[in-house]
Amino acid sequence: MNTKYKGIKASNGIAIGTIYLFNREEVAIDKSEITDSMVEEEKLRVKNSIDDYINELNDRKGASEAQIHIADAHKELLQDPYFSDTINSKIENEHKNSELALNETINEMVEIMSQLDDEYLKERASDYKDIGYQLMYKLKGIKPKDLSLIDEESIIISKELTPSDTSNMNKENVVGFATDLGGKTSHTSIIAQTLDIPALVGMNDISKKVKNGQKAIIDGNESFIILDPSEELLKEYEKKLEEQEKKRNRLSQVKDKKAETTDGKHIEVSANIGNIEDLKIAIENGCDGVGLFRTELLYMENDHFPTEDEQFEVYKEATELLGQKPLIIRTLDIGGDKGLDYFDFPKEDNPFLGYRAIRLCLDREDIFITQLKALIRASAYGNILIMIPMVINISEFKRSLELIDDIKKEFEEKGIDYNKDLQVGIMVETPASVFMADQFIKYVDFFSIGTNDLSQYTLAVDRGNENINNLYNNFNPAVLRAIKHVIDESHKAGKWTGMCGQFASDTEATKLLLGLGLDEFSASSSKVAEVKDTILKSSLKEEEEFSNSLLELETVEEIEEKIKNHNNM
Repeated sequence: MNTKYKGIKASNGIAIGTIYLFNREEVAIDKSEITDSMVEEEKLRVKNSIDDYINELNDRKGASEAQIHIADAHKELLQDPYFSDTINSKIENEHKNSELALNETINEMVEIMSQLDDEYLKERASDYKDIGYQLMYKLKGIKPKDLSLIDEESIIISKELTPSDTSNMNKENVVGFATDLGGKTSHTSIIAQTLDIPALVGMNDISKKVKNGQKAIIDGNESFIILDPSEELLKEYEKKLEEQEKKRNRLSQVKDKKAETTDGKHIEVSANIGNIEDLKIAIENGCDGVGLFRTELLYMENDHFPTEDEQFEVYKEATELLGQKPLIIRTLDIGGDKGLDYFDFPKEDNPFLGYRAIRLCLDREDIFITQLKALIRASAYGNILIMIPMVINISEFKRSLELIDDIKKEFEEKGIDYNKDLQVGIMVETPASVFMADQFIKYVDFFSIGTNDLSQYTLAVDRGNENINNLYNNFNPAVLRAIKHVIDESHKAGKWTGMCGQFASDTEATKLLLGLGLDEFSASSSKVAEVKDTILKSSLKEEEEFSNSLLELETVEEIEEKIKNHNNM
């Protein structure tokens, strides 16, 4: 009774229900080789399965917003020529049958994405797995299980849930889920957040520890599941459910409000996105704009460097969806853990400190100029701001400005329209850019702090190293002082500072960052309303006094304890 297991929080909230153990149909892959005469037939089988799946995705009658977002994301991957070309190449050149060629291609794509350090991009592997399942079922003539048919209040437990599984859930009867695998930035997790379903992922072997029909509680706030809860514990959590419902109602009312402190300071609360589907979710969740558009997905999901026109269409669509709300687009941040199938990066002992981001772009200005042209053209349709990543010295930024000015002159001569007031800033994510903030601010229009890398480089801690990742902490006094320094230097010059790292999504840190003077929070879209809610209930003057007092403390433990007490007041 009251057996508790810890997991990774994918979506906040409390759920009480009966366990439904979901096992996916096992599919045996045919590994036999084919003859020359069978090649065209096998290629046609693949084409038909892709066409059938795309037709299903296009049939959106009665679809939820979550289902539409997944459909759009899957269509984008399915229509990528590289995907079908890779499968066909295996059939033609290696004489592999359609099932084996599909399975190998999916595994290769999953492996590439899984090796990335960027959590957002890493979790795109689940989308490829999902597509693999759907196409394999079609090749095999198998009808997959349908989670929309569950007819009682259930907590789904599974080894893994794909985005399709999650988007098809009946929210009325599926009250929560927990999986062995998965990460908090996967599409599955994002859908759980969109549907407001409490969820835990990365629980290792929870699917082996439960039985169908077992009573359970998911506490998504504290990241654990309780099996066979006592009557006393059930009553306690029923009260928490009532409080949760009150909070949901409040957040639904504040999500579209302007975030203004009780003493009149307006703060922008924007969202981080990677594609158009993410943007649609962010808009639904009440974002004031986009503080980080990661453009590397445009490159990674292609079989060539995207052309100026290809990029322009994406940026233009994003601006049109946002209207005049700000859209901060980060220029190509490729390299490090993020490679490209069509470009050979040099082998490096430490790629995260090597040939990546602005270093690659200034070395290959042809690639950089193509993107800049697309961005500047698209600026005519909305409020685009350009953000340069991984900058460590003034000369890198000055050269970027020279290229931008050259493009503007070219556009003037050709009569191509663009925003004459286009702002250009940098992502502050290295100690060098922190120390040089007083000099950078002479040339930039804004700063945006990328705490993921800034904390890692400031603390000399690899956040992916399990032996030392306990040392990686955004509340470290050195990181807080760095943040404060950057904000202060921008304000001295009459400019502004935002934050697009994960720290901006941490609602435990909202009051702290508000008090440090942060002008814009760019959070995950699921956190926008909660960040706004905290700001609306806060006094800037009080939070400034509190945050300044924290800068005098010496340890993470002292800071976290004081923040916990302050937030609970």
